[in-house]
Amino acid sequence: MNQAHTELQKLQQAILIQRLQQRMKNQSSAQQQERIAAVDRGQPLALSYAQQRLWFLTELDRAASIAYHMPAQLWLNGRLDKAALKATLDRVVARHESLRTTFAGAEGQPLQQIAAPDVGFALSEMDLGHLTGNEQQCAVQRLSDDEAVQPFDLATGPLIRGQLLRLAEDEYVLLITQHHIISDGWSVGVLVREISTLYAAFSQGQADPLPPLAIQYADYAAWQRGWLQGDV
Repeated sequence: MNQAHTELQKLQQAILIQRLQQRMKNQSSAQQQERIAAVDRGQPLALSYAQQRLWFLTELDRAASIAYHMPAQLWLNGRLDKAALKATLDRVVARHESLRTTFAGAEGQPLQQIAAPDVGFALSEMDLGHLTGNEQQCAVQRLSDDEAVQPFDLATGPLIRGQLLRLAEDEYVLLITQHHIISDGWSVGVLVREISTLYAAFSQGQADPLPPLAIQYADYAAWQRGWLQGDV
């Protein structure tokens, strides 16, 4: 009886070890798959599935694309260094390929087209300093509303733009509008943090303190396309 019990324990242990080894093998395979590698920018760059849905909806109804605009307001108080702000916005666009990406169709299929890093940020300015009180606030709201619904052309871009509204010598409002095809809600937080960090550095005559990015969104899109194949 004891020998039979011992043999059963050995069999159970062997089965457990086999299952653990298989699980470790599966985890290792999953970890290998999770690594996103940079892809050759000389090859056609496919859209992610989320981007492809947005591109299709825009092709279907360009007016509906307005629902995917992402407006934001940044209120800037204190003396503003406009040159440092422009350098900051240009640097953010240079840093993130998605912010200088457009989407042109080729034989019915869209591809990502990434502009050069020095393309810059599309920024216009307007002085509202001659207005006061409620009149000025109404003007800010009207301009903000108008800016948020101005259409984007996904094929020509840019798909991020801004307006700098001067209210007083030490008060400005920065309006930034992006199309959801190049950004999302989580990324807005990243954008605001990087603008703050870069402006603090550039306004003091310092170099860009942000570390380089190992991968970009086009790399993720290629990885996603490669991963979502077969049974997956």
